[in-house]
Amino acid sequence: MQGSGTFDRTFWRDRRVFVTGATGLVGGWLVRRLLDAEADVVCLIRDWTPQSELVQSRMIDRVTVVTGDLCDQALLERALGEFEISTVMHLAAQTIVGIANRNPVSTFEANIGGTWKLLEACRRSPKVGQIVVASSDKAYGEAKTLPYTEETPLAGNHPYDVSKSCSDLIAQTYAVTYGSPVVITRCGNFYGGGDLNWNRIIPGTIRSVHRNQQPLIRSDGTFVRDYFYVEDGAAAYMFLAEQIARRPELAGSAFNLSTEIQLSVTQIVEHVLKIMGSALEPQILGEASHEIPHQYLSAQKARQLLNWQPLFTLEEGLRRTIAWYTNYLQPSVIPATTMWPAGFVARSA
Repeated sequence: MQGSGTFDRTFWRDRRVFVTGATGLVGGWLVRRLLDAEADVVCLIRDWTPQSELVQSRMIDRVTVVTGDLCDQALLERALGEFEISTVMHLAAQTIVGIANRNPVSTFEANIGGTWKLLEACRRSPKVGQIVVASSDKAYGEAKTLPYTEETPLAGNHPYDVSKSCSDLIAQTYAVTYGSPVVITRCGNFYGGGDLNWNRIIPGTIRSVHRNQQPLIRSDGTFVRDYFYVEDGAAAYMFLAEQIARRPELAGSAFNLSTEIQLSVTQIVEHVLKIMGSALEPQILGEASHEIPHQYLSAQKARQLLNWQPLFTLEEGLRRTIAWYTNYLQPSVIPATTMWPAGFVARSA
């Protein structure tokens, strides 16, 4: 059962795993867990991100780095072939809704183009045996019936949502048409230590409390979301890779992963303030646009078919998250900026 928090060490030990999005929030925790499982990790990195958990924790010294762009199919085929990759974890994406609204083309190129190019590279790489593609609850768009189940149509309207709908469908077609060993995850809003996008509600609120400043809510505070702890996400991705290795009939399946708790933005801020013992009142800006007002997921399929359950309650996840940021925001313990290794030259192939 996934709820035990264990992984199959015999499956992962010395397994060549290719991770995209390793400098992102979930990617950093996934790499940590893979290293704990003694996997041989290869990370695709486009931009040097010194503040990422991958770099700050020095995990980057324990992985193989391929530098280049997710949209460079020749690079992807070279990396998968030369490193004899067995398992692919595809997490890379442009994930910020506001950026997607302002720059839809770059979002489409990364989220849609990057997905089909990686899946095509996997199709041409016979050693690849498992592929986990990170979709999102945003792929469903604004459905009239809640909660979302895996049978809910993928119907995004705005740029970010559409990019996730498209990449999700592309992953499914590679499984159905070409027999690619793909499984798809649809998770809610990830939170956890290592997310340094301070515009996001949880890290932004924690930092505001540490600065004794009024937390800011960009929306009107009523938007309802599913909040999913990052370590749960990392564990679930590894769990799904193990599952498809043992059960090839899962290819093309999508799974909602959720604690199945509905919370408004105002409520999640109140939870953080309560745990931190803060009397600050949030300031509601009402500025958010092109966002879905009400989203939450049913994880019944994963619970029943895979015997999956989350590792952490909301309370546990928030406490671990607050502890991480409390440590990070102490000036005396902020790590020095890590530099590229001497002689490093970024290249695309």
